[in-house]
Amino acid sequence: DVLVEMDADFSHRPIDLKGILKDLENADFVVGSRYVAGGGTKNWGLLRKIISRGGGLYARCILGFPLNDWTGGFNAWKKEVLEKIHLDGVKSNGYSFQIELKYKALKAGCRGVESPIYFEDRRVGQSKMSLRIVLEALYRVWILKVR
Repeated sequence: DVLVEMDADFSHRPIDLKGILKDLENADFVVGSRYVAGGGTKNWGLLRKIISRGGGLYARCILGFPLNDWTGGFNAWKKEVLEKIHLDGVKSNGYSFQIELKYKALKAGCRGVESPIYFEDRRVGQSKMSLRIVLEALYRVWILKVR
């Protein structure tokens, strides 16, 4: 059994799901990554690029696992992983939710891999990015690390 999460605003391309599911055959979870060979972004401003790349580097350095795309929301999870990390105990919201799920899975010994995706800025709706969400991600990483 598999759970796939992706944005519903056309930012994540359904065509990338094929590669993610293929990669899941040899992993416990797959991160759809904008930052591995073959991945990328389109129509992003400089500030968004800095926040996304900087946030990933920040999480990688503090948490100690070599993921490139900690905040991305196009992921596939085997059911056993979600049971192992106790989803009901996840405390984060926003981008830190993505970080917390990935960290808990890696810390529990689950094997995660990154699969290239192409992320186009939303065609419909408004971004939910806010200063509060960014600040939450910054401090939640430290809370995760010390637990």
